[in-house]
Amino acid sequence: MKKYLLIILLTPFIVFSQNTYQIAVLKYNGGGDWYANPTALPNLIDFCNENIGTNISKDVATVEVGSDDIFNYPFIHMTGHGNVVFSQSEAENLRNYLYAGGFLHIDDNYGMDPYVRGEIKKVFPENELIQLPNNHPIFYGKFDFPNGLPKIHEHNANPPQALAIIEDGRIVCLYTFESDIGDGWEDQEVHNDSEYIRRQALQMGSNIIEYVFSN
Repeated sequence: MKKYLLIILLTPFIVFSQNTYQIAVLKYNGGGDWYANPTALPNLIDFCNENIGTNISKDVATVEVGSDDIFNYPFIHMTGHGNVVFSQSEAENLRNYLYAGGFLHIDDNYGMDPYVRGEIKKVFPENELIQLPNNHPIFYGKFDFPNGLPKIHEHNANPPQALAIIEDGRIVCLYTFESDIGDGWEDQEVHNDSEYIRRQALQMGSNIIEYVFSN
């Protein structure tokens, strides 16, 4: 029943300022550090509220993959450096949430990729991750990124990729790989990133939020 409530709640998101919304970090099993980058989402929320007219609560929730509470949040963020394991029931719950109008952003914080791809397949056995082209609307929200996803931290000298699961023309799961965008959302002293790098990360993050709340 909650999944139908979510559809109703998502309807007014085009007009950002009318309601207050809360977003959440996804807590998963497998031993990976799902709690990484604790200052990232609060900083992104502040940036979005100041720059694109959102009214997102500054209190970031934590929600478990298999919990019914997942249906209370329009945007779920998932990150980490290590192992990820979804049970079949957790995968089904996450799939139901995403089909009902929810959105999952997965950000590989370096080291997550070998594990998370299999779990994404568990959630979407009939879908493939596709790389978004540089002309996708997610790169042309409030801020323009004509070259696609920005590179925030260098790890393996590979280009950043914005990979997605798309259902009925809507991105339901965005996987940002070889970008480390969440590190750029953190407090400046955590990684000593330049102001330019941090703004790139925050601007791209706000485009993601804008896309989610407008589609």
